[in-house]
Amino acid sequence: MILAIPSPLGVALGIATAASYGLAAVIASRMGRPVTRSVLIAAWLLHAGALAVGLVGREPRFGFAPALSITAWLVLTVYFIESRMYPQLIARRALAGLGVVCVLLAVLFPGSPLHVTASPWLPLHLALGIASYGLFAVAVVHAWLMTRAEKQIRLAAEPPGGVPLLTMERLTFRFVAAGFVLLSATLLAGFLFSETLYGASFRGFRWDHKMVFSVLAWFAFAVLLIGRARFGWRGRKARRVLYGGSALLLLAYVGSRFVLEVVLSRPPS
Repeated sequence: MILAIPSPLGVALGIATAASYGLAAVIASRMGRPVTRSVLIAAWLLHAGALAVGLVGREPRFGFAPALSITAWLVLTVYFIESRMYPQLIARRALAGLGVVCVLLAVLFPGSPLHVTASPWLPLHLALGIASYGLFAVAVVHAWLMTRAEKQIRLAAEPPGGVPLLTMERLTFRFVAAGFVLLSATLLAGFLFSETLYGASFRGFRWDHKMVFSVLAWFAFAVLLIGRARFGWRGRKARRVLYGGSALLLLAYVGSRFVLEVVLSRPPS
């Protein structure tokens, strides 16, 4: 069920963005790197415009699909920066496909209006949370690239010519550490200032599904970082903990909002 119809401009930008990402995914293996990169950049810019229309328009809206859309945009942003430093990093088709799915979801499920009594600090709180989503998503992409490279090595395939595994591993844990800091700040703000952030209509802090899954994800990432620092965790064991923590974090906000907005067909309280 579609919760609400976004603005015509938002729909137009969303469809144009999805089409651009789709084109980038199709031509990724057929055209040269410069052409594909140009199409991806155009899609990324359209994506930014679609997000701006939805988040800072006359009636700012937010929900599980906009959260996924912002996360995908952040992942693309990091990819563009990293690909300048590591030209061997190749994930254009997968990221373009991710963009198509997330943008179309945001068009179909634009979320619900933000609380009218909410604090002006609420957007900053949401931004911290989504930024942590983005950093962990980038870490997951790096872990997937590591898995792909290791599989090619085990199969004695042609050398992938990508970023060295040790470099990729260091980058992965840097993103995990940065995401952990932002997630910690988001949870701390929720614990201490929830009533201030959400306004007088919000009746204090509560242990709902979102908070339970967020805290479980926080513990999973804390265990991962401690295991890395104290016991030198790496490879498959570290990736499993990363995937588990990321799944818990996905269930925390996106999962709970999906149930409320789509399954139960009502905005969150």
